[in-house]
Amino acid sequence: MNRERTTSALLDEIAVLLEISGDAGDARRFRAAARNPAASHTVPDIADVVSEIELTGGAILLDELREETPEGVFEMLRLPGLGPARIRGIREGLGIETLPALEAAARDGRLARLPHFGARTAERILRSITSYRAAGAPLLLPHAQAEAARLLDAVASRPGVRRAEIAGEVRRHLELVRELFVVAACDGDPVAAAAALAHAPDVEEASGVGTGRLALRFTDGMRAQVHVVRPEEFAVALLRATGNDDHVRALEAHAALLGFTLGDVHLTDAAGHPVPTGDEHDVYRALGLAFVVPELREGSGEVDAAAGDSLPDLVGAGDLRGVLHCHSSYSDGGTTIGALADAARRRGWSYIGVTDHSQSALGAGGLTAERVARQHDEIDEVNARATDVRVLKGVEADILPCGRVDYPLEVLDRFDFVIASVHTRMGMNEAQMTERVLKAMDDPHVTILGHPTGRLLLTREPFAIDLDAVMAKAAEDGVAVELNADPHRFDLDWRVLRNARRHGVRVSIGPDAHTLEGLDHAALGVGMARKGWLSASDVLNASPVEEVLAFAARRRAAALS
Repeated sequence: MNRERTTSALLDEIAVLLEISGDAGDARRFRAAARNPAASHTVPDIADVVSEIELTGGAILLDELREETPEGVFEMLRLPGLGPARIRGIREGLGIETLPALEAAARDGRLARLPHFGARTAERILRSITSYRAAGAPLLLPHAQAEAARLLDAVASRPGVRRAEIAGEVRRHLELVRELFVVAACDGDPVAAAAALAHAPDVEEASGVGTGRLALRFTDGMRAQVHVVRPEEFAVALLRATGNDDHVRALEAHAALLGFTLGDVHLTDAAGHPVPTGDEHDVYRALGLAFVVPELREGSGEVDAAAGDSLPDLVGAGDLRGVLHCHSSYSDGGTTIGALADAARRRGWSYIGVTDHSQSALGAGGLTAERVARQHDEIDEVNARATDVRVLKGVEADILPCGRVDYPLEVLDRFDFVIASVHTRMGMNEAQMTERVLKAMDDPHVTILGHPTGRLLLTREPFAIDLDAVMAKAAEDGVAVELNADPHRFDLDWRVLRNARRHGVRVSIGPDAHTLEGLDHAALGVGMARKGWLSASDVLNASPVEEVLAFAARRRAAALS
């Protein structure tokens, strides 16, 4: 009975995603099969999917639909009363695929003007978004950054506020943000300033009134912590509100060893006198520590490293010389090769690797060998016209369930570099998936292992895989691993990147861009690389194009020798 429920759930998910994609007929058929999986064995194509689910616990069709569906759509599906038919109408009518964009459309009237929607439906959807936020659902980092900026503006514009900054999880660049935090310095009494903020028109609920620390819930469901202090208390308050509990405890312990006390808003010396701190640098300096950037304040040994002056020289956005993972209109991207080259130029990059999907990714418009040839001809034309940006011939080739890399060898030989990624059969057990990926890494054409755990934040858990074995193999064979910078992925997880660094494995920060705007994911990826303690020397695409090409060529040369 439990297996039948699981089969029904997966068939129903297939039906939902088919309906969102516009395939209403197949959606109805799979929905009927979900109600009675046993009876579906009489319908040939659905019977094959049911058998696959019962045998493997998953289905290639479902994997492909999940990959094709924009990640923001899964967030929209969580809203009460917003089913697949309405989501399809919103996507087709407004091109909206994220929760923040949906909220904006509900507020400015665009949603109400859609056919079969109207003002009442738009208002219901807006209430659903408010309830979703009020329930404390985590936010993806870029969405949280936008919300935090809005909160910061609201706080900074209050009378008497001299200075305000975002703190907490957003400032630490966490991939999922559960709480927004702003620290503000004000003229006069912080308690009175906090009370005035608590009674602002858009604040629906406030706790902590009568202190300088507020927990607020706004009329749109947004929740936040605000700490109001005097200007001379701002540095310590910001430091404490930024680091997680482990980081703050480590600082407190280090201060105590020196005879100092790190209080809520002051650092005091052994005599109990406040130490002047104009900014956070002053706090760390007074404690004999190198400055710890916000991204590292996770209680993972950074205080000891700061005491020993052994913090890494972290990679910065300006270190990237190019990017190596983006999609064009040849597969499921929305832009041309020439436009990608121009966009790279505007961002100061000297190269961009176009990596459309390989032939097995039918749902994503994977390239046949003939279309690869046409694309390469176009890349040659673009490169002939431009001297300051080079377009590299890459591909995101599927790692097939057997471990083979998609395309025959003569096609793989045509590419400057190859990203190998798992997109199907993600329900394999750890031993099976690890064997599959390690076998793919044996192929000397493979330059980069793409999004190595397949996770989609808030949507899909990482698949089971032995990452220690993967890192050891990558180090041995000279394969880079990807930090996929799409904010729905951030895969590899920053917590794993330090292990890659210890193994000496190069990391490629790939935006996985399907639009020109998606190229800006690279900056978010740099933040994650910094959280993973990576330096520019650890990042493959912080190297000039000649070094990237040489990195890819070394494996092939070694295989031929």
